[in-house]
Amino acid sequence: MITNKFGYKPEIRQNPYTGFMSFQHFRGEPIYSDCIVKPENNMCETENYEPYPIPEGVEEKGYEEGYYPEDVPIAYIRFLWKEFEPERGVYNYEFVEDIFKKAKEKDQQVILRIMAHSTRWQDDVPEWLKSVVECPERPTGKRVKDSPTDPKFVELFLEAVKKLGERFDGHDNFYAIDISLPGAWGEGHKLELYADNILEVIVDVYTSVFKKTRLFGQVGRPELLKYANKKIMTGWRGDGFGDPFHIDESYPPKIEKVKDMWETVPVSFESYWWLGEWKRQGWDIDILIDRSLQWHLSSFNAKSLPVPFEWQEKVEAWLRKMGYHYLINSVSYPEKIASGEKAQFTVCIENVGVAPMYMLIPLHLKLKGEGAEYIFSCDVDLTKWLPGKHKGEIIADIPSDIIPGEYDVELGLLRDDGMCAYFCTDAEYDEGFYKVGKIVVE
Repeated sequence: MITNKFGYKPEIRQNPYTGFMSFQHFRGEPIYSDCIVKPENNMCETENYEPYPIPEGVEEKGYEEGYYPEDVPIAYIRFLWKEFEPERGVYNYEFVEDIFKKAKEKDQQVILRIMAHSTRWQDDVPEWLKSVVECPERPTGKRVKDSPTDPKFVELFLEAVKKLGERFDGHDNFYAIDISLPGAWGEGHKLELYADNILEVIVDVYTSVFKKTRLFGQVGRPELLKYANKKIMTGWRGDGFGDPFHIDESYPPKIEKVKDMWETVPVSFESYWWLGEWKRQGWDIDILIDRSLQWHLSSFNAKSLPVPFEWQEKVEAWLRKMGYHYLINSVSYPEKIASGEKAQFTVCIENVGVAPMYMLIPLHLKLKGEGAEYIFSCDVDLTKWLPGKHKGEIIADIPSDIIPGEYDVELGLLRDDGMCAYFCTDAEYDEGFYKVGKIVVE
C-alpha cells in the first residue's frame, strides 16, 4: 500500500460560488472610483450604482486607487422592476438574458435581485403602476423612499417575479436570486407596514417558481427565512455588514435564530458602504473578518469599490478561509492493480474553510498513462463535508482492456458542464486534476 501526503498551498483560482463578487459589473471590468461618504449629503454618493445598468458618467478608476480581487466567480446584479416590465404585462426577457450572456462570457455565476424601486426618483416603480396604486415619492431631504402599502402593489410585483422565474429558473449560470421584500432596494424598509400573511405570500411565490435556482433571504427577518426553508432550502444574506450597530446589536440575535442553517445553505453578506469607507470610519477589519468567518461566510459583496492597498494582504487571507477550501492530506492505494479488478483508493481531505460546498461539484479520480486515461467517480457527497477532516473511498472498476503500464493517479473536482473547483494543495496541477501519485497496472 502506498500513502502519499501533501501540504497546503492556496488554490490557483477562487472556487465557484465563493469569495468577493462583482457588483453591477462583470469579471475583468473596471470598478468604481472611491467615494467619501458625507452624512450632510444623506449618504447618497453611490445612488447611481444601485440599479443595473450603470448610467453613463459614473467614474470607474478604482483599480488606480485600491485593490479588488480580480477573480470574482459571482456577478451580483440588481435591476429595477420597470426594466423588466416597462409596460404592464410586457416583459423584457432580452434584458435579463443579456445579463446571463455577459456573465457566461466571463465565466461567472449570477445572483439577481429584481427591485420594485431604489431611492432616486429615476429609480422608481414602473410608470404604469402609478395609475393603479398610490406610490410614495421620495421625501424631501431624505435618502430612502417607501414602497406602496396597497396589497395590489405586492400582487403585481409578484406577477413579474413569476414571469422571471418561469422563464429563467435553472438557467445554466443562474446561481441564486434574492427574495425581494417591500422597501427601497427590496431590503425590507418599514416591513412592519405589511401583514405577516402578505410577506409569506411573497416567500410562497419565490419558493414555488424557483425550484432549481438557489434562493437567498434577508437575515433581518429570520422568521421568514425559517418559513422559506420549510418549502425549499434558502440561504441567507445580511445587508450592511461592517457597521458597528449591525455587527454588535442587530445581527447577533437574528443570526442566533438561524445559527445552524449554514450547515446546509450558504451565507452571504453585503458591505455597509465599502471597505475604503470602513478604513475612514476607523472600523477594525480584523474584527470584521473574524466575525464574518464565525458566521460561516461563503460570499461577500464589497460593491466593486476599491479596497485600501494596505488591506490587500488581509483580504487575500480572508478569501482563503471564506467558503469551502479542500486540502488533500493524503491518498492511499495499492502499489499495483490488475485489469478487470476493483481497486480501492482512500483520500483524506480536510475542509480548511468555514463552510461546505453547497452546490455539488463531484470528486473524480483519473488514471493517466501514456496515450490513455480513465476517469472514475467517487460516491461521496462533498456538500456534507463541513469544516474539518474527512475520508472518502473510491472503488475503481479497472477495465479489462486497460493498457498495462505506469499511470499517474490524479484527483479532480469537476461537473459534467465543465465547472471545476480547486484543491488548496501543493500537489502538481494538471488541467483540472492534481497529481497525487503513480500506480502500475498489470
